[in-house]
Amino acid sequence: MDGVLITLAYLASSVLFILSLRGLSNPETARTGNAYGALGMALALGATLTAEGAERFGLVIPALIVGTVLGVRMARRVEMTGMPELVALLHSFVGLAAVLVGFASYVGAHELAEGRTIHLIEVYLAVLIGAVTFAGSVLAFLKLKGKVSGRPLLLPARHLLNLVALLLCLWLGSSFVGAEGTGGIWALLAATLIAGGLGYHMVAAIGGADMPVVVSLLNSYSGWTASAAGFMLSNDLLIVTGALVGSSGAILSYIMCKAMNRTLINVVLGGFGGDAGKPADAAQGEQLPVREARVDDVVASLQRAGSVIVVPGYGMAVARAQHAVREISEIVRKAGGTLRFAVHPVAGRLPGHMNVLLAEANVPYDIVLEMDEINADFPSTDVVLVVGANDICNPSAQTDTTSPIYGMPVLEVWKAKEVFVLKRTRAAGYAGVDNPLFYEPNTDMVFGDARHTLEAVVAGMRS
Repeated sequence: MDGVLITLAYLASSVLFILSLRGLSNPETARTGNAYGALGMALALGATLTAEGAERFGLVIPALIVGTVLGVRMARRVEMTGMPELVALLHSFVGLAAVLVGFASYVGAHELAEGRTIHLIEVYLAVLIGAVTFAGSVLAFLKLKGKVSGRPLLLPARHLLNLVALLLCLWLGSSFVGAEGTGGIWALLAATLIAGGLGYHMVAAIGGADMPVVVSLLNSYSGWTASAAGFMLSNDLLIVTGALVGSSGAILSYIMCKAMNRTLINVVLGGFGGDAGKPADAAQGEQLPVREARVDDVVASLQRAGSVIVVPGYGMAVARAQHAVREISEIVRKAGGTLRFAVHPVAGRLPGHMNVLLAEANVPYDIVLEMDEINADFPSTDVVLVVGANDICNPSAQTDTTSPIYGMPVLEVWKAKEVFVLKRTRAAGYAGVDNPLFYEPNTDMVFGDARHTLEAVVAGMRS
């Protein structure tokens, strides 16, 4: 394909990617956004494969087929509860690709004379960022999968260790750029291992409560990795696409940190979620008693309630209870009451996790509200159903200065007239801190599988 046509195809792909990001910003237009993204990628691949100099189709085409089949299988088989892990794993692929392409580009360009120094800097940066992204994403995948503890690894002098790793990478980079021929391969390999260790350590030091921010941050890393690879390969589309992904991931991370009343530096360096938190009755060292409710109690309260708010959390995703809560919303609204959903920015383990689950269950978008839109309405609410949420409605975030989550904005559910908390057990949430909400006089605990409980509530309301 002619160079001008390639440029036009890349420009069209870039526009489609921008439209895709715009569409994905709203659940109502998310399907259209996905379609734009798929069309843009198909156009980009087609243009790249037909560009002048493209060759070895015997290797490229089978790789595309295998990758497509694997991608479709993974997307079809993954449950919504496993989506955070899948996203983290996909980020690792981007990092690994950048590392492998960087090594291949270095070996293939050893005879390059003009612009060699600039090219070597591009290769080094792409490999370095790719190694950090790969190792960090793999660990994030293992943490979210439950294969590795979510508690932060807080090594002594960990910040000094990170600084030493960065300084070593700078020194190795100087050796790499100054080496003749392919003599810098060992410096590049050593820097890759150090960068991988740095990426692993940075994610290991981040506590479980911050994992949604980590996922969006790794998304940003993968974008900058792709952009660096674009400079390395002189590919304008990779540069633009990587910048789009990197900047959007960074903006999302900033928004989530703001919602948690924290800074991005504090998340990356803080180790939030490392303390187990003190029990509610610290003087006695024992948890206070809670009131337990039965399904009949929940049914009776919902039937006489004029206003209801449902607070979904990761427990709803695990129990797959989103369809049951949608049925409850339909029953309440048909009876003349109001029912809305309150979604915290970091509910679940992935940005927008709860919104996607509720959209999957065909919950109307207009009754799904963000924390800032609905928090002031809890005092005038008759019944609140907390479905598998914990840290995002913990009063100690406002009252206990010793709590690890102190200062984090939370949903003020305890201000409602009656609160039902649906949980399997009274265990602490992902941040590892006790929740005084369980002991409030207007709170009842309903223990058991959330889906089974809510399905029983639906049956009771319809009988």
